[in-house]
Amino acid sequence: MNDNLDALFKPKSVALIGASVKELSIGNVIIKNLLHYQFRGPVYPINPKVDEIRGLKAYPSIQDVPGEVDLAHIVIPPPFVPEEVENCGKKGVKAIIVNTAGFKEMGAKGQALENDFLARARKYGIRVVGPNCQGIINSDPAFNAYCNFTFTYPNPGHISVVAQSGGVGAVIMQAFYDMGIGQRMYASNGNGSDVSITEIISYYGKDEETRAIVLYAESLENPQEFIAIAKQVTARKPILAITAGRTDKGAEASRSHIGGLAGNISMELIYQKAGILTFSSQEDLCHAAVALSSQPIPRGNKVGIITNTGGPSVIAIDELVSCGLEIPPLSKKAAKTLKGTMLESASVRNPLDVVATAGPGHFRSALEVMMKEPQFDSIYINFVTPPFVDCENVAREIAAAAKAGNKPIVCNYMTDKQKWGGTSEILKQGEIPCFDFAETAARALHALVRYNQIRSAKVGSVKKFKDVNRAAVRSILHYALSHEREVLTATEVYGILEAYRIPVAPWKVVSGVQEVVSAATEIGFPVVIKADSESIIHKSDVGGVAVNIQDAQEAAAVAETMKRNLGGDIKFFVQQFIPKGRELIIGAKAVKGVGHIIMFGLGGIFTEVLKDVAFTISPVSDTEAIRMINSVKAAPLINGYRGEKGINRAKTIEIIRRISMLGTDFPMIRELDLNPLFATGNEICVVDARIIL
Repeated sequence: MNDNLDALFKPKSVALIGASVKELSIGNVIIKNLLHYQFRGPVYPINPKVDEIRGLKAYPSIQDVPGEVDLAHIVIPPPFVPEEVENCGKKGVKAIIVNTAGFKEMGAKGQALENDFLARARKYGIRVVGPNCQGIINSDPAFNAYCNFTFTYPNPGHISVVAQSGGVGAVIMQAFYDMGIGQRMYASNGNGSDVSITEIISYYGKDEETRAIVLYAESLENPQEFIAIAKQVTARKPILAITAGRTDKGAEASRSHIGGLAGNISMELIYQKAGILTFSSQEDLCHAAVALSSQPIPRGNKVGIITNTGGPSVIAIDELVSCGLEIPPLSKKAAKTLKGTMLESASVRNPLDVVATAGPGHFRSALEVMMKEPQFDSIYINFVTPPFVDCENVAREIAAAAKAGNKPIVCNYMTDKQKWGGTSEILKQGEIPCFDFAETAARALHALVRYNQIRSAKVGSVKKFKDVNRAAVRSILHYALSHEREVLTATEVYGILEAYRIPVAPWKVVSGVQEVVSAATEIGFPVVIKADSESIIHKSDVGGVAVNIQDAQEAAAVAETMKRNLGGDIKFFVQQFIPKGRELIIGAKAVKGVGHIIMFGLGGIFTEVLKDVAFTISPVSDTEAIRMINSVKAAPLINGYRGEKGINRAKTIEIIRRISMLGTDFPMIRELDLNPLFATGNEICVVDARIIL
């Protein structure tokens, strides 16, 4: 990966191949944007039919440009793009933005054109953004590079955006602009034929003026490379991503529980693995980016609240607590100090209600005390602007506290921003993130806490178990694939589990009724008898499962009934009956380019009814396995509740990690379900399993 993209984001000169005199054409709008944004270098329109465009001299071809060209836009019909890339190579152009659409997104013919121009670009060492893209923006006054056909002219700032979808990117960029928040860089790479989102993320990560990165992607060419690079970046600065496409109706037809439950969540799990903050709301993402780009990161989740109005603080507390943040009380020392500095009507506790008549001195004292209180990691302010208070100096006190302190401040700022323009400007210049609603500000503060939790979380270790029998598994899978079978038999499934030391209840697979009786007798009653057939997926739905069989006579009767109802060629899976304990599910699903998604949750019928499961991407570390167990809603039941003993966590974690290793070792395993596992007392074992290749 080559993330030196200076020629793209910091061009000294720009040419536009396909420049046009038509006002509403892309070939004209890009020239207009470069001029309006006051691009610092020369702009060269390329059009053989006109002498000038927007007052700039036009040139017949890129070869006729007198000076060097760092970056060229191409806005011409697809069939002509390869030849122009060749011309750019001969000219020594370093980077190209292909705004034109009509390539691989249009099918084989478009793919061939894309392959052609890419081969020519690589021959000359040219980096290509696009095709089918908007381009880039760099607000750095040294460049003012608006190499883009959009309509929002961002002021300089510290948030950089990369979006696969130009539509989403434009919405996010406009949202920041409307909030009065500056931006650093912007990129929309369209088809991503050459310059990837991963490279752009890496470039932003190394840019000192970028404090927070906003990402929108629907797919990634190389997810594992992305995870590795994004992890490096998130250790230094936050990446915030909007998740979309989380549902997948096709999953309904899956032949395994994990196939149906996992849906299309791979992007969300990639982000989770990479330490990226995810959001389902564009609005929440933008607000969080504002806070993360302007405030220090809190050391914990404890919040001190200052308010000059009652109701909004109640709403804020509800939201903060629901997000998992804590509102600890003031220390006795702090309370004593504040009682001497606050108005008599103030409520000296946390939240600290300084009341509506509080002036700059009261806010100064409140901020000084709370900034010094060790039990507060961040400060939340509800600030309404009463007409009988010196609000501008209150704002100056808030800004001064933020500048002097090392704790983040987030403000619910309630005012008529036109009438209180001076107050608003002071808060803006002080880089205080201000939000209209109490709960909005609370969620932005929660994002700061989430990033701290991600950044400070233990990395954990991935264990390679040495007691497994890979050769046995390889033999089983080779046999099944050579016979063109997708669904493994019970014998094969349990053979694989035993080879990877995953605990299973004693079992046998037999054919006839009498063999069922013999197997049950050998295993020891009571037993479970199941129909073993590739064509039967949910055995219990068709009478293919009988549990707690007590003796030989009952075993024979059950086998006869199944044989009669389900077909004479079925086999029987006979297994020791395990008294029901806590039912769990562990699964694995292969996702192209990602590896295996690993699932944990409540098993049995609860899997389909409650869908209380957690996911991560293999390989699974010990800390990730612990997080999975703790993140399901039923965690209190699983871990033990009101005197009831919980599951053996150590053994459960080990099984999760062994399944993760099995999937990594054998990527041809498409889906795997252990459902249920029975956790009873200190023991846990698999009582039903399925593997699909």
